[in-house]
Amino acid sequence: MKHVNIIPLLIAAFAFLAIHTFANDRYTEAMQKNIEVVYTAKSVEEIQAAVNAFERIGDAEKSKWEPFYYASYGYLMIALRVNEPAAKDKQLDLALETLKKASAVNSAESEIVALEGFIHMIRVTIDPASRGQQYSGLAMQTFGKAIGMNPENPRALALMAQMQYGTAQFFGSPTTEACGTLNKALEKFETYKSTNPLAPVWGKSMAEGMKAQCK
Repeated sequence: MKHVNIIPLLIAAFAFLAIHTFANDRYTEAMQKNIEVVYTAKSVEEIQAAVNAFERIGDAEKSKWEPFYYASYGYLMIALRVNEPAAKDKQLDLALETLKKASAVNSAESEIVALEGFIHMIRVTIDPASRGQQYSGLAMQTFGKAIGMNPENPRALALMAQMQYGTAQFFGSPTTEACGTLNKALEKFETYKSTNPLAPVWGKSMAEGMKAQCK
């Protein structure tokens, strides 16, 4: 019986594992650094620099949905900081375009769908009178889809609560449903823990800010 020396095979396997682990660590480290920038940036320029980094990472890490998700989130944050409607629309177009790249990698991720609804929601705020009918329904439909995909997602619930509250106010209806959804969102912000170290964590302060309206 021919003797097979497995030691070289084991060494090669360990080397491959070490290289793979190192690459993942570098990816996670680069992502976490730029995520922190997007969450804490004080200027459009800071956010844009992080967005550029996310897009470079996304082009290199084609099996990861997070880089293009955060690039989209960054464009959305820029849209919230600029004043001109056309400039806001431009950033929202970029946010949606970039988010489609994330969705192409992982269409089953509820965070991606919730962020898409957020983009539609901000479209409404640019001109509620002319855009409300189109984008309000689209935003609520998209939030509903995200909640259906993951009922534990606090961001999808919090954004849905905002849309429900705004709609109720517009029609002079009770805000009971919106406040009920908000309470669920606040509960999920306390209990929902993703196993993904790069999972989004934004939205809690936004939900807490809305809480005063439901008293």
